[in-house]
Amino acid sequence: MTSQDVTPTDLEGKWQRPVPVIGDTSTARQRADDPAGWAFPQDAVAHLASIIAGRRDIRRFRPDPVPDDLLSAVLESGHLGPSVGFSQPWRFIVVRDPRTRDRAAALADALRIEQAAALTPERGQQLLDLKLEGLREAPVGIVVACDRRTPALGVLGRATFTDADMWSCACAVQNMWLTARAHGLGMGWVTLFRPDDLADLLDLPDGVDTLGWLCVGWPDERPPEPGLQRLAWGARRPLDDIVMHERWPGPAADRSPSSPTNHLRSPDQQHTVAATDDADQLLSPPGSLGVLDRVLDRIVSCGAGDARTGTLVLVGADHPVTTHGVSAYAPTVTREVMHAAVAGTAMGVVSARGAGLDHLVIDAGTAPSPVEGAVTLPRMNGSASAGDLVTHDAMPRHHVDLLVDEGRHLGRTVGNTGMVVLGEVGVGNTTVAAALAAALLPITPHDAVGLGAGADCDIVDRKIWVVTEAVQRMRAAGRLTHPDPLDVLAGVGGPEFAVLTGVILGAAEVGAPIVLDGLATGVPALIARRLEPAVHAYLIAGQRSRERAHSLVLQDLGLEPLLELRLRAGEGVGASLACSLVLQGLQIRRDTARTH
Repeated sequence: MTSQDVTPTDLEGKWQRPVPVIGDTSTARQRADDPAGWAFPQDAVAHLASIIAGRRDIRRFRPDPVPDDLLSAVLESGHLGPSVGFSQPWRFIVVRDPRTRDRAAALADALRIEQAAALTPERGQQLLDLKLEGLREAPVGIVVACDRRTPALGVLGRATFTDADMWSCACAVQNMWLTARAHGLGMGWVTLFRPDDLADLLDLPDGVDTLGWLCVGWPDERPPEPGLQRLAWGARRPLDDIVMHERWPGPAADRSPSSPTNHLRSPDQQHTVAATDDADQLLSPPGSLGVLDRVLDRIVSCGAGDARTGTLVLVGADHPVTTHGVSAYAPTVTREVMHAAVAGTAMGVVSARGAGLDHLVIDAGTAPSPVEGAVTLPRMNGSASAGDLVTHDAMPRHHVDLLVDEGRHLGRTVGNTGMVVLGEVGVGNTTVAAALAAALLPITPHDAVGLGAGADCDIVDRKIWVVTEAVQRMRAAGRLTHPDPLDVLAGVGGPEFAVLTGVILGAAEVGAPIVLDGLATGVPALIARRLEPAVHAYLIAGQRSRERAHSLVLQDLGLEPLLELRLRAGEGVGASLACSLVLQGLQIRRDTARTH
């Protein structure tokens, strides 16, 4: 047998998996064979449960000193806590000076009196009867502070939940509390302070906030249950009272009227995990293909790992908005490109053919009549669109519904044959796409409008004016308060956007991966995902174009583009180039040596 006679199948499983000498040495196969293999022994689990159940907020302490090594163990456990973006924002200030403890106790006493006065007389007296802190008795105080001086955007995970650094510090407190309990130490958490007063007491700089004061020492009480529960301040609620499933309970009427219907389903967990399990068997470090590997995992999880081809769906239409001078080219160019596409010589079709893709040219409304050889969809009285966006809606709602349904049928058809690659043709449609983006996303018309093809400053100004007027018209009519995506499409969209929205929905229904091109295909994906969130699992960002709003649309979609070539061409050129890369990646997945 020669080397030419050997196929990857012949050698499958013949290779030893590269095992890293650092980090996680387990394999996906090992993890699949024993999902619970990371568990501690049952006696350790039982001990942990007893420690958690036995944790108490201690208020009475013995004067005996805490050994330094034991205090270090408590602090070390806090330092091992989970932290957002591995930022480790906690700072532990150990206080032993009796004078500082006395001043802290005086601050807490004053706040206790103040809080009691704000309660009902009976409840206030009950509060004053409670011993709420051991600031003077405990031999050690630990003030946990959070260093928040790094801007939230500079910490992974804090851009959206900006208080996650404080939560991290709270996790550190819990680690310390459980460690102290395991060693027989008592800990009490005192928050009867005004944060600024405690910060002044400890000379904390601006931007460093405290989480209160931890009293640490040998306990002079051994409560079998929480102290406030024992003193009838409150009782632990049953677990069933605080656990909810899927969403907060309440009538459906309380939900937003724009809540999606969720007819589609994304790949289940089993298929998603199986995709990464499969990649883990390759004779290559996991994730070695970078962004492409993530895309390939998504495709394999969709059940399309054997895909060897696909179809460019190229949809064209005219737009009355061009009467406002928003394009450097005459509307007749749309028809010229469509004729070239049918002839197989338009740039998008040539790109698709180079990638080994079929193509389908769809006329969603070009003037004055359908392009011969293209798939022709229903037209409105022979025209493409009804309005110019500024004064009138782009299309009647019933026509939007019709085009989306037609597109859905086409998406199912081509999706059953392989990958679905999107392209569009339409002079003026970057203005339409910008208007849709500005209506659907929290961005201004200025942020939404880009240059388009060959535009100058005057054209850009006119585009911004058109988008501003279109969005204001929709907002004044109350159509953007709880926007219906299809109503927005009718108001400021266009025929090819409606068709592409349907194509995406139909392709996702049959589990086909969908490769997006530029802004004018990203916006239909945005609309489709608003209608059916599960669509997201099937979307692939082929490229990031130079259109200003495209990055914002991809960000909202949560997609990382495969290519960034500063393209201005539409027609699915970028998507076809990206699909070629994806198909090569799938070939790599299929033919690369596998390990055992």
